[in-house]
Amino acid sequence: MKQQLPGAQPAAVDNELDIRGLFRTLWAGKFWIAGVAVLFALIALVYTFLAKQEWSSTAITDRPTVNMLGGYYSQQQFLRNLDVKAELAPIDQPSVMDEAYKEFIMQLSAWDTRRDFWSQTDYYKQRKVGNNKADAALLDELIDNIQFTPGDVTRSMNDNVRLIAETAPDANNLLRQYVAFASERAANHLNDELKGAWAARTIQMKAQVKRQEAVAKAIYDRKVHSIQQGLKIAEQQNISRSATDTPAEELPDSELFMLGRPLLQARLENLQAVGPSFDIDYDQNRAMLSTLNVGPTLDPRFQTYRYLRTPEEPVKRDSPRRAFLMIMWGTVGALIGAGVALTRRRPA
Repeated sequence: MKQQLPGAQPAAVDNELDIRGLFRTLWAGKFWIAGVAVLFALIALVYTFLAKQEWSSTAITDRPTVNMLGGYYSQQQFLRNLDVKAELAPIDQPSVMDEAYKEFIMQLSAWDTRRDFWSQTDYYKQRKVGNNKADAALLDELIDNIQFTPGDVTRSMNDNVRLIAETAPDANNLLRQYVAFASERAANHLNDELKGAWAARTIQMKAQVKRQEAVAKAIYDRKVHSIQQGLKIAEQQNISRSATDTPAEELPDSELFMLGRPLLQARLENLQAVGPSFDIDYDQNRAMLSTLNVGPTLDPRFQTYRYLRTPEEPVKRDSPRRAFLMIMWGTVGALIGAGVALTRRRPA
């Protein structure tokens, strides 16, 4: 390092930044800076009035209550009890509310549900231009404007759906209509499943009752045949009274004739008068079959969800963000104005 001697002239420094001169130049061009900043902010303001507006409304849903399912719950539970009794389904299966809400979530997030919903709305029909490609592009855009976010148990988040429209009232009304539309589709699918399951259980119960009747009829015919054969032998042997001390229930069929003709005749007449005998399961199955033959009572408009957050008109617009755009483009304009002021400065 070289030490500067006292009284010596300081060395000239090249590329030195003159901060005072820079600020003097910017102050001299303050009208350029302010003017360009205001101009860009005004342009951004005009753009916010002309650009397409986006308002969004959000709904949060959860599984329905028993009352919301109406008659569907009782009928579905009736079929479940039949399956559990017949050991066709486990006891610890998901509840009816869970299955109904699962179908609702499937419809709420389905692409076909969103497409069918927009296709029948006046909101889409009023914006159609008559061109197939343009209308298809518009429909795809509207489908993307419905956004479903599944719940996350680990983060304590419920299922929610968000709909974007051009005005706040449209966002609110369309979201309410879409949720109801998805619930109606879910109810229709659940009713179709209930009707099919009901028909299958009816056929199954008819076959079971018919099988029990066939078994009882075979046992009855065998008993009648055995008594008739014993009576025939007793008449041939002229046995008019019981010739054995063994109870009648313990006698084999080949020795029934030993009971005597009068007793056998009485047993035959009594058996023919009573007919085949059935156990209590047969009577229960007949009662179930009578209920199944009536058929299910379908309610096409039961509710498969409940609101945790009801859709409301949004108070803040999503896009364009007027204040943000004006501040951002005003800052850009100020920087451009500063550049203009620096390029217009006169050399000293």
